Amino acid sequence: MNKIKTLLAVMMVSTMVFSLTVSGSTDSDVNSGTQTTEAHIASEENLTETSTDSEPAAAHSDILVAYFSATGTTKGVAEKIASITGGELYEILAAEPYTEDDLNYNDSSTRATKEQNDKNVRPEIGSEDITLEGYTTIYLGFPIWWGEEPRILDTFVEKYSFEGITVIPFCTSGGSGIGRSGSNMEALAESGTWLDGERFSGSVSEEDLKSWIDGLK
Repeated sequence: MNKIKTLLAVMMVSTMVFSLTVSGSTDSDVNSGTQTTEAHIASEENLTETSTDSEPAAAHSDILVAYFSATGTTKGVAEKIASITGGELYEILAAEPYTEDDLNYNDSSTRATKEQNDKNVRPEIGSEDITLEGYTTIYLGFPIWWGEEPRILDTFVEKYSFEGITVIPFCTSGGSGIGRSGSNMEALAESGTWLDGERFSGSVSEEDLKSWIDGLK
C-alpha cells in the first residue's frame, strides 16, 4: 500500500514539473515572438524616417512669370514662357473679375474704358500676395488695353519692391505694340532693372518665344 502511494506521489510531481516546463517554454516563445515583431516594426519605422529625411527639398526657381489675363490669351503665352524658362507662374487676378461687357472698346461708359482714361485708378488684386524674395528675373505679362498696360498692372508694380530683380515686360494684342507700358510701370515701381518689352499674338510659337528669350541674354 505504501509503495502505491509513493508511486502516485512521484507521478503527480512529474506531471506538475512537465506542465510548468511546457508553460514556461510557451511564454518564452510568445515573448520572443512579440519582441521580434516589435523590433521589426521599429526597424521599418526607422527606415521610413530615414528615407523621408533624405529626400531633397524641391528646388525654388529664380524666375517668375507673373501675368494678368482677362480673356486667357496672355495666360497661354505666359505658360509657354514658364515652360521654356522653368519659371514659376503667378496669375494676377482682379478682385472683381472683368466681364465681356467691361471690355467693350466701343462703349465709352464701360469699366475698362473708364479705368484706362484715369491714370490714378488702381483696381484691387484678388490673388494671394506673393513674396518676390529669391527671384532674380520676372517676366511680366498683360494684354494691351487702349494702347497701354491695364491699370491693375499699376496696382501690382506699386505693391512690390523689385530691388535686385530684372523685369521683362511682355504683352499680347491683335496689333497694338507694347508702347510706353514698360516705361510707365518702371516709373511707378521705382525699383528693379527694366528691359524693353515685346508684343506677341496669342498664337505665338514656343520656338519664337525661345528665340526672343535667348536674345535677352
